[in-house]
Amino acid sequence: MDYKNSKAATTTVTYDKNEIEAPTENIYEAITIMAKRAEQISVDLKNELVEKLEEFATYTDSLDEVFENKEQIEVSKFYEKLPKATSIAVQEWVEGKIYHRNPEKIQE
Repeated sequence: MDYKNSKAATTTVTYDKNEIEAPTENIYEAITIMAKRAEQISVDLKNELVEKLEEFATYTDSLDEVFENKEQIEVSKFYEKLPKATSIAVQEWVEGKIYHRNPEKIQE
């Protein structure tokens, strides 16, 4: 999924509790689902960032030399400005983009 184009908020937003709990009818279950999704997003973003930073990596044999790679700095700054994983997860939840099921609930 492309998290760079997410419409998630980059600042603090207050959500309607009823809107959040509506799909599950349980606020705690909804929060747990969003937390699991946020963890998935966080792992995806971290892997993507590491992959992009590796493209610009410069390896040296000496630990005394530290190189400032401008491309790495720009990539890092870009990822810092993205919405946080939790914000993206909440936005996906509100838009109904997260698939969830509870195997303990019996379907009749």
